[in-house]
Amino acid sequence: MRSIRPLLTAAALASALVLTATACGPGEDEAGGEPSASASAGQDGAGKGALPADLADRLKERGIDLDKWRDGEWKNWDRDTWLREAKDFVNPVIEGLWKPERMTTASAPTRTLAAGDITGDQDVTDPEPRPVRAVPEKKPYHRNAAPVGKVFFDSPKGSMVCSATVVKDPANPGKSNMVWTAGHCVHAGRDGGWYRNIAFVPAYNDTGKSPAALENAQPHEVAPYGVYWADWVATSGGWIDQGGPTGGTGAAYDYAVMHVKPERGTKSLEETVGAALDVDFAAPEARSIGTIGAWGYPAAPPYDGAIMHKCLDTASRLSIAPGTPTMWRIGCTMTGGSSGGGWFVQQPGGKTVLVSNTSIGPVTSGWLAGPRLDRDAEQVFTMMSEKFAGR
Repeated sequence: MRSIRPLLTAAALASALVLTATACGPGEDEAGGEPSASASAGQDGAGKGALPADLADRLKERGIDLDKWRDGEWKNWDRDTWLREAKDFVNPVIEGLWKPERMTTASAPTRTLAAGDITGDQDVTDPEPRPVRAVPEKKPYHRNAAPVGKVFFDSPKGSMVCSATVVKDPANPGKSNMVWTAGHCVHAGRDGGWYRNIAFVPAYNDTGKSPAALENAQPHEVAPYGVYWADWVATSGGWIDQGGPTGGTGAAYDYAVMHVKPERGTKSLEETVGAALDVDFAAPEARSIGTIGAWGYPAAPPYDGAIMHKCLDTASRLSIAPGTPTMWRIGCTMTGGSSGGGWFVQQPGGKTVLVSNTSIGPVTSGWLAGPRLDRDAEQVFTMMSEKFAGR
């Protein structure tokens, strides 16, 4: 495959991410200690009963009693009451829900990470890439890939996990609270609605402990920068309308942006983590973009979800159905749990940017595919940025 510019080496891209993601370590910031369960998303340290007026109104409009919700009403997944539309998202904090032991038992959405709905290649799909073995990221993660983390959420099938990346917010330079992930990590698609109890943990399991060791680990070892609850999430209309259990034709639109708030403190996510990545919505086609690196926490066998991994490969093209945008594809052995993890490239000037996220892959786990972030994706991102401008 030819490229209009020299391909990056895997080492060059990996080094670029390390340099971009350098940040303060646990104990160097107020969020490095044990997260407090007394503060809710959007409270900025307010007391247990305080909620922002807009959230309180949304809960009331949707018939949600906050006390009953926190006591377990959120476990009711009746389709008639499952909030689905873009405007319906609500995510009140449940104090102490995401404890280390609960995080370790969250499962990967393995059915989503499958390629069962590829119905037509439109004569643009490139040959299937060779598998590229995922390698563990260097530890501690806060020194090498601090913006990468895990998303935890509850679904009708139980607690689930994905991956995600801290991204820059043009409306709040240096103080971003925005996180990029996959649409299927926040919304069930055409047959369901918004998932619940969505939270993000950057640099999860900072020193790479085993799942067994994590169950008794200190909170700062599991969540070195604390836990961040999503107070608003946006995904594409294409995912909401077309997304399915195995991706479906919605896979080409399988991206989402979360705005988050810390359980503890008032400092922004970017300030706390020390780094965030720009999103490039004008990246060139696969034939010229060169090497892409995918980062995430694979949780389906043979992986256990505890360790951050990465793959680097030359990008190729995948078309899943007529009339849908062409996706990017790389060889990679990561499995479910890596879904939503960022895909990065290094621009000619040496800057590392996010260009996609993990969406689908085959059951054999030999490759991954991610959506190409186009004008529609940029509109979702811009809407989120403008919604929280100056906040």
